[in-house]
Amino acid sequence: MENWQPDRASHIPLHLQIKAYIINKIANGEWPVGTKIPPQRKLAEAFGVNRSTIVAAMDELTADGFIEGSSGAGTIVVNHTWSVMASTPPPDWTSYVKSGAHSANLPTIQQINEAEFRPGIIRLGTGELAKELLPSHRMQEVLQSISLQAVPLGYEEPKGNYALRQHISRHVKSLGITASPSSILIVSGALQALQLISLGLLHRGSTVLLEKPSYLYSVPVFPSAAMNMEGIPLDNEGIDVSLLPSCKKRHNGALLYTIPCYHNPTGVMMTQQRREQLMDVCNKEGLPVIEDDVYRDLWLDNPPPAPLKAMDANGIVLYLGSFSKTVSPGLRIGWVIGPEPVIQRLADIKMQTDYGSSSISQWAAAEWLSTGLYEEHLQTVRRQLAVRRDACLTALEKHFGSLGTWNMPSGGFYIWLCLPRPLHMGKLFELALKDGILLNPGYLYDKDNSRHLRISYAYASLTDMEKGLERLSRIVRDLMNLNGDGGCKLASEV
Repeated sequence: MENWQPDRASHIPLHLQIKAYIINKIANGEWPVGTKIPPQRKLAEAFGVNRSTIVAAMDELTADGFIEGSSGAGTIVVNHTWSVMASTPPPDWTSYVKSGAHSANLPTIQQINEAEFRPGIIRLGTGELAKELLPSHRMQEVLQSISLQAVPLGYEEPKGNYALRQHISRHVKSLGITASPSSILIVSGALQALQLISLGLLHRGSTVLLEKPSYLYSVPVFPSAAMNMEGIPLDNEGIDVSLLPSCKKRHNGALLYTIPCYHNPTGVMMTQQRREQLMDVCNKEGLPVIEDDVYRDLWLDNPPPAPLKAMDANGIVLYLGSFSKTVSPGLRIGWVIGPEPVIQRLADIKMQTDYGSSSISQWAAAEWLSTGLYEEHLQTVRRQLAVRRDACLTALEKHFGSLGTWNMPSGGFYIWLCLPRPLHMGKLFELALKDGILLNPGYLYDKDNSRHLRISYAYASLTDMEKGLERLSRIVRDLMNLNGDGGCKLASEV
């Protein structure tokens, strides 16, 4: 609803201004017949008015035949005015929206995506670098530098800019991965890589094995392609490898998706021994692996173990990397490394989808890697993230010392906060949002989870982090009606 607000200095009553605004939305076709009107509470918040003002506007719109309430379906646009009834009825776009092949985001994810841009909101769960950690000045220098190089503005090769793929090849070689430019595909972030894999490599009805909880549960990539997901528990060393063979057999698993470094949402780092065990099992089972390694470069204490791909002698691993978590989410540059026939297939699907990632972004990414700016930037980000992590842990100890447990992450963005006992997470989310705090509840990453919150120390300022966790602890206490007692499982029981 943009940022429109009624004019309080106008002689026209507020409810009539809101009524006119909604009628204009309907008349312009932005809210066609069948559109569900936002709840009255949300409209009141968006327009900065009392709910009674919204009720008055809704009553008039209903009386004039523009909207009607339906039990269980909320209030929808009907527009039974004579002018509309006399003409050909408009298409029912709502039915088109509902019949689309791609699943909608989870309602909470939609709320998060909308609330992130509200002024004054404290974002305790946001998985991206704070604006002050983004290299804005360096990026300006990079863009200025490439502007002097007469950068071609046409489409790039199907697999992406060759110079960038060369630089990525050299970059991953330092990680132990041998990958020629021909086995690398440039994508618009790791999420697009997953979409291409779901479209180009898997059959409908296939089952993807993954850690439970997992970031992948929060995005409808594989369900939209009519594929199932089967979760496998993890502990403080990573996914429980012993369950892989039986799970693969029982669910006819097509591949394994895993985040070995600074797992999202738990922050767990897969140990070297667990990585070796995983690769041994997957080789024996002939189980392909998607290794999502977008957090690898964000180590804070010591560099992580070598990637699974570095141990891949049989070409079973598809390796995903990205600049979104380290340099800029707005750059929209990531990469897939894998066997050449697979990369060729994914490149073909990508060309059918968007004809290649942004050429300018690819040249900028190549400049970051070729000049040493990337490593220099990482050193700065690591130092600042370490300060933020420690501040977050201190605030958690202060405000949640008797309310939960957590692990100390060795890198990445996330702390997996475990509450003493199950809680109505939807209620907690709503109460926190009403108090100006935006959360990522555990059920986004495991639908049955009612005890965890993903806390990010990467985005909120140190002041907001302290303030947000203090206010959140009060809300949790009120919901639980605790007096400082109540036990909690070990943080390893994720």
